[in-house]
Amino acid sequence: MSDQRPDGGYGWLYGEDRPTRPTPRQPGSDLPPPNLPPPGRRGTGSVPPASRRPRRKRGIGRVIGLLVLAWIVFLVAVPIWAWSQIEKVDASPATGRPAEQPGTTYLLVGSDSRRGLTKAEQKDLSTGGDGGGRGRTDTIMLLHTGGGPSLLMSLPRDSLVEIPGYGRTKINAAYAYGGPKLLVRTIEKNTGIRVDDYIEVGFGGLVKVVDSLGGVEICPKQRLKDKDSGLDVQKGCQNADGRTALAYSRNRHAYATQDIQRVQSQREVLGSIAAKAKSPWTVVNPLRYLSVANGASGSLRIGDDVGPIALFRFALALSASMGGEGLNCTVPLRDFAVNWDPDRAPKMFDRIKTDRTDQIGDLCTKDGLPKT
Repeated sequence: MSDQRPDGGYGWLYGEDRPTRPTPRQPGSDLPPPNLPPPGRRGTGSVPPASRRPRRKRGIGRVIGLLVLAWIVFLVAVPIWAWSQIEKVDASPATGRPAEQPGTTYLLVGSDSRRGLTKAEQKDLSTGGDGGGRGRTDTIMLLHTGGGPSLLMSLPRDSLVEIPGYGRTKINAAYAYGGPKLLVRTIEKNTGIRVDDYIEVGFGGLVKVVDSLGGVEICPKQRLKDKDSGLDVQKGCQNADGRTALAYSRNRHAYATQDIQRVQSQREVLGSIAAKAKSPWTVVNPLRYLSVANGASGSLRIGDDVGPIALFRFALALSASMGGEGLNCTVPLRDFAVNWDPDRAPKMFDRIKTDRTDQIGDLCTKDGLPKT
C-alpha cells in the first residue's frame, strides 16, 4: 500500500498533518474509575445528599401532622369539658302549655343572681348582696329561629302581665315567686308562644364572658353616670370590660325612658358579645378559646332538655339577629309605663307562633313604640 496521500503529498513524513489512529479499546475501559460514583451522582461521601433530604422533610411533616391532630383534639375536648360544667334546671311547666309550634323559641334570662361572686366582687360590681330567695330577672328575651329571619325580642322586666296564681304584676316577679318554671308559664300564658329551650345567665357570668373576650364594644349616645349600677362612661363607641358591660346592661336611672332604654342596651351588649365570640381569633387563640368556654360554662343555667346542638343553634341565631341578618326589637308597647300594645303585640306574637318572622315588618321597633 502506498503512503502517498490522495493529493499526492508526502508532508506527513515531515510532521505535517500526521493522521491520527484510534487507540485500541482495552477490556473494561467502559467502567468508571474505582471509588467514584456513577455519572450524574457525583458528590462527597458514599451517601448522596439528595437521599437525606426526603427523610428530613418526612420528619417535619410528621411533627406538623401531630400538632394539627393535637389542635383538633383540643378544639373538640374543650366544648365537651365546658358542657359538663353547665348547670341544668327543670324549666318546663307540667301542664297548660301551648301546643308544639314551627321553629324554635328560646327564653333568654339574665338574672340578678350573685351566685359565684364573693362579697368583694359584689361590692366592686355594685350589685349589692343577695336579698334571699331566687332573685329577679333583669333581662327577659325571646329568641325565635326558623324559616324566616331570626328574631330577638325584649320583654321589659317592668311589663305588667298576669302571673298564674299571683294576679297582675311586673313580669320579673314570676321568677322570684316560682323560678324558671313559673316564668316560662307566665310568658306562654301572656303571649301564646311556646318556649322550647331555657337559658339563664347571672351577673357574674356576664362579667366573665366579656372579660374572656377582651371586652366588647358599646356605643352610648350620651354621657352616662349612675351610682346604682356603678356606670360611668363617656359618649361614643368604646371598649368595655366585664364590669362596665354589666353596669351598662343594668343602668336605667340615667335614661328618661328607664327600662325601655335599658332593654336596648342589653341587646347591644349581647350583640357585641356574639360578634366577638364568632371571630376567628377566638378559635385561633387557644387561651381565648379556653377562657371563653370556661367563662360561659361557669355562668350558664340551662333547661335540662337543652342539648349541645340546641345551644349551638342558639348562639348562631343570636349572632344573626344582632348582626344585621335578623331582627331585634322590644315587645310592642302602648306607652312608657311598659303596658303591651293590645293590638300590635298579639300580631307580633301570632307571627312568631306561626314562624312568619319575615312578615313582622313595622311591628318590630327598637323601643317597642309604634313608628311615627
